[in-house]
Amino acid sequence: MTVTDVVIIGAGAAGLMCALSAAARGRQVLLLDHANKAGKKILMSGGGRCNFTNLYTEPANFLSNNPHFCKSALARYSQWDFIALVGKHGVPYHEKKLGQLFCDNKSSDILGLLLAECDAAGVSLRLDTTVSQVDKTDSGYRLHSSAGPVSCASLVIATGGLSIPTLGASGFGYQIARQFGHQVLPTRAGLVPFTLTDPALKALCGELSGTSVEDCLVSCNGQSFRENILFTHRGLSGPAILQISSFWQPGDEIEINLLPHLDLPAWFLQQQAERPNSELRTLLAELFTKKMAGLLADQWFDSKPMKQYSPGELRSIAERLACWRLVPAGTEGYRTAEVTLGGVDTGEVSSKTLESLKSPGLYFIGEVLDVTGHLGGFNFQWAWASGYAAAQYV
Repeated sequence: MTVTDVVIIGAGAAGLMCALSAAARGRQVLLLDHANKAGKKILMSGGGRCNFTNLYTEPANFLSNNPHFCKSALARYSQWDFIALVGKHGVPYHEKKLGQLFCDNKSSDILGLLLAECDAAGVSLRLDTTVSQVDKTDSGYRLHSSAGPVSCASLVIATGGLSIPTLGASGFGYQIARQFGHQVLPTRAGLVPFTLTDPALKALCGELSGTSVEDCLVSCNGQSFRENILFTHRGLSGPAILQISSFWQPGDEIEINLLPHLDLPAWFLQQQAERPNSELRTLLAELFTKKMAGLLADQWFDSKPMKQYSPGELRSIAERLACWRLVPAGTEGYRTAEVTLGGVDTGEVSSKTLESLKSPGLYFIGEVLDVTGHLGGFNFQWAWASGYAAAQYV
């Protein structure tokens, strides 16, 4: 029987941060993970460069049934705290855009500094270790694991959500939460591409697969994000689409302004006055790729010289480009989703300590909770903040 102060299940971003922070307080920490490597999601994030935080992190960047829940942890371990840790280890980084901080080299720099901190603090890390059963005892919790029985005073669940099952994601954290009386709010894929089945839309996206439109405004259910979009063989992706997917429900319409930086009605009238003999497709090729301009001209508009359009026709062309409405058939699901929306109900967890209000000594951190960040480093910051906050009390 292994006896320790703290057991943390899940060696991802939140689990590693909690482990190193708790051990730094002098707690004896055992960190378990069923995978053969720690921090797999860290390694693949940000295209292999790990968007590890965001300069502009604030509670408004997070979705939750209780939007106030994240405030305490975020205030106590901010983006500046993690940036200081990155600086301590000499990891070079840069701001890509919109406050998003990425490693100059590769994601393993972030995983490396977390593992180094864990090692220095005396964390015991066991990989390839599965937990089959958790029982409450008088002194804490007893775990049945593939490495033998383990007893601890504090148990931390840092198992993440259901996104990207190929990296080992499972519903284990939700199962433990339910076992100890917690409500788990409905889960669904977030920050995920849309799929389209409408034949005309699918044909357009298929033809344009791989084409990116750099500045689009995508809106749904009162939320809007301005970023690039990407056409795929199956539908739509890119940062603006991933962002809005977290606010979309099946059957909802999304609206895309393909050119939010232009006053299109005025621009078309100006072009008509200055270049009356130019075809619409020629002008559109100055705003989009030549291929996309040709497809839009053929499929959406009757391309002809500008002088042949009435003011009403130009207005309707401008409106179509500024207000492209479509209903996605669905999303790519957990297979490619960056996060899981929903999770352990935060109403039953202390926002200060991250401890269960149902079962003393049980803690939930990171993505397993009903807290989901926007795209751009916010979910990592929630992992660091919630992991650190819980570590002060385990």
